[in-house]
Amino acid sequence: MSKKPITVGHNTGHPRTALWTIMQRADDPDIKRANQQLKDDITHGANGVALVFEGAHNAFGYGLPAKKDTIARLFDGIALDGLHIRLDNHPHGRALTDTVIDYLQKSGLDPHKTNITFGTDPTAALATTGRLKMSIAALKASLPQSMSAFFSSGLPGIVLEADGRPYHNAGATVAQEIGTMLSVACSHLRMVEEGRHHIAYALPHIGFATALDQNLVLGLAKLQALQMLWHRVQEKNGITNPLPAVIHVETSMRMMTQRDILTNIPRTTAAAIAAIAGGAASLSVLPYSIALGLPDTDARRQARNTQLVFAREVKTPLNGSYTQPAGMADDIAAAAWQEYQRFEKDGGVLDSLIDGSLARRFMEAQDLRVTSYLKGERSILGTTQYRQKKQPPAGIYKNSSRDFIAEGIEHCAPLVRKRLDVSVEEAAAHAPVEAIDGAP
Repeated sequence: MSKKPITVGHNTGHPRTALWTIMQRADDPDIKRANQQLKDDITHGANGVALVFEGAHNAFGYGLPAKKDTIARLFDGIALDGLHIRLDNHPHGRALTDTVIDYLQKSGLDPHKTNITFGTDPTAALATTGRLKMSIAALKASLPQSMSAFFSSGLPGIVLEADGRPYHNAGATVAQEIGTMLSVACSHLRMVEEGRHHIAYALPHIGFATALDQNLVLGLAKLQALQMLWHRVQEKNGITNPLPAVIHVETSMRMMTQRDILTNIPRTTAAAIAAIAGGAASLSVLPYSIALGLPDTDARRQARNTQLVFAREVKTPLNGSYTQPAGMADDIAAAAWQEYQRFEKDGGVLDSLIDGSLARRFMEAQDLRVTSYLKGERSILGTTQYRQKKQPPAGIYKNSSRDFIAEGIEHCAPLVRKRLDVSVEEAAAHAPVEAIDGAP
């Protein structure tokens, strides 16, 4: 492998003009191709990489191989200074995280010249796989030690996240998703206290990850409500100067469609506007073809450029420049706070996953959402309205997706991730033909 790193990203004359990290996914099982794609992404404007390993809830059947040499091969020939490196939550345990930390420390990376995010959330991993490598009691006992190990590493950035994406993609409402994130974040705070750390010391290392769909107005209110409630949680824990929530946004997989896939481009664009205007710290735009398989380089370029248009061409900053209807964020916050209190009363999100009540509530929410489409109250272009007989080019590689079964102790049935277009079409198959405009 090449020993001489190339200088890419902001060092090549592309300054970081965005107030958020333009994050591109590294999720290709073909490491050589993933390395070339990452070089292309950074050279052409991305300043962050999301490492998505196989089995991660947002790998969608693909992902980087969970091997010791993967990181070294992926970053071969790439200068890491100035690059926001994000390790998305995965089910492979602490060993893989330690491998990433060890590589970053040995690479000579200056931690003050970059951002590092370890999106660790065992609850989200359990939600999507149903398994953990240890008992719930052992998990709770081991996390304080893991937090201490991170602090001693000297690396800055986020180490624990409350990740709402698995719940979003399983059908949760906005309030339900925020409620789960708050409950998980509070469990992180309790864990920190049990590890004899003051929460004020740990707060800069706790973040959130969420999904936004094409409803721009609702997305803005969602981020604002999450900020409001995270402030409230900190104040209730005695923090007089609450820190803002550090929120990573990934555009929604739930909203993506297989039919007329180019309509996914305006969907992800609307979600990106909401994320940027809502103050997201980092943003990952899903390529338009991801519902069909592993996106190719052209689809990934389009996802990257969705953000670059706002970072380089829009002269008026979006951050904070959009508002939603009066009271919307307050209404969402109130509903989300009720959800959070319900989770806390029931023993937390882990207990709700294990007893199956969380999955049932998300399915009920998804059923109500699907019904609104069948009634014609809402529509999905290319699926429920204006179907095209001829589909555009797929925009994917030929790789086949793989089912992933996590190792470890089975604790619960995993949440079922299903795109909305699939749910609607399945429901429509049992409904009158006129429920789908233009159906064959």
